[in-house]
Amino acid sequence: MTLAQRQGTLDAVLAAFRPLWHAQPFREIRPAWCEQWPALTAELLALDDGELVRLADDGEAATHFVARHIGDLAALPDLVRVADCSSTALPDQGRFWAWEIPGRKRAQIEAFAASTACSGQPVIDWCGGKGHLGRLLALHWQVDVTTLEIDRMLCADGEFLAGRSGAAQRFVEADVTQLGRSLPNGRHTVALHACGHLHRSLVDQAAARCMVALDVAPCCYYRGLEGDYQSLSGPLLTRVTADDARLAVTESVTAAPRQVRQRDREMAWKLGFDAWRRQSSGADEYRSFKPVPSAWMRGRFTDFMALMVHREMLALPAEKLMDELERRGWQRQHEVMRLSIVRNAFRRPLEVWLALDLAIRLENDGYSVRLGRFCERRLTPRNLLISARLN
Repeated sequence: MTLAQRQGTLDAVLAAFRPLWHAQPFREIRPAWCEQWPALTAELLALDDGELVRLADDGEAATHFVARHIGDLAALPDLVRVADCSSTALPDQGRFWAWEIPGRKRAQIEAFAASTACSGQPVIDWCGGKGHLGRLLALHWQVDVTTLEIDRMLCADGEFLAGRSGAAQRFVEADVTQLGRSLPNGRHTVALHACGHLHRSLVDQAAARCMVALDVAPCCYYRGLEGDYQSLSGPLLTRVTADDARLAVTESVTAAPRQVRQRDREMAWKLGFDAWRRQSSGADEYRSFKPVPSAWMRGRFTDFMALMVHREMLALPAEKLMDELERRGWQRQHEVMRLSIVRNAFRRPLEVWLALDLAIRLENDGYSVRLGRFCERRLTPRNLLISARLN
């Protein structure tokens, strides 16, 4: 199956089942799909904690679970499965190249570098931060690297690290969405986890700047979106909002037990506040509120509620209601986590759909393109790599 064929099939499935993945159980006490598939709803709400954790952590398992009730989704796991990239072992570059890089981040950089092939041309390190990836490629490929980074301090730190390691790397303080004529043509551009509008800007400019090669691992597809996602590859059936695009990157590696307990409590308390807002306003609908400072979650539920109602200009519930509101919050948290398994089933399909849009735009612009996985999910769930070479 070609990338375009895969895109067409996946686009049709996502468009047909948008009510399943667009609805947000955190905001809707019972999404509309619960009435259409009552047996699925009942089975989800009856999940024990162990099965909930398994399905929340394994998107493919979640898809198989949902497909037991909705047979048209049975082919979805195969449709979004992406093969591993071919990789080569990296030679030892000495102890200085990886100075200051945390272990997991270093492993991601090395996996990315091992999955890319040198084009022989100078390299542009797109939104490179301190230039860790660019530094490794300068040493490994023995080519000149220019790292583009908007943060002046990161550029300064990167220049120091490049000098320490002996890499042929320079830094340019630049906003990659406003480069004008300052970017030289004919380069090999790499981007490891450039967010949203930053990786879209790269793909959009690639052909016009005659980039001979691109290796791009996208991240945070929702960033920079104003309104719905605008396809780069051509008209598509699926409508994706910024919140939908955020769903594609909500998957994370398994959290520590303490982090899980903290996440669950934060959700329960926010839902307890939401219950009070609905009750006190008489409007049974969700209203968004500003992010909650982490310090507000460290005390008691009553303290949290006092801070929230003051900020949101609501009356403080009577003390005797606090226990009931907290109980309702935890009950809603229990339900939200289980109903959200349906959304979890569509996380990877949405991410692959977004990556295919980038890949096919490059194909349309005259590149040969491969889509693969450059590392295991446990290292980073954002493991899709788009490799393009100008024909």
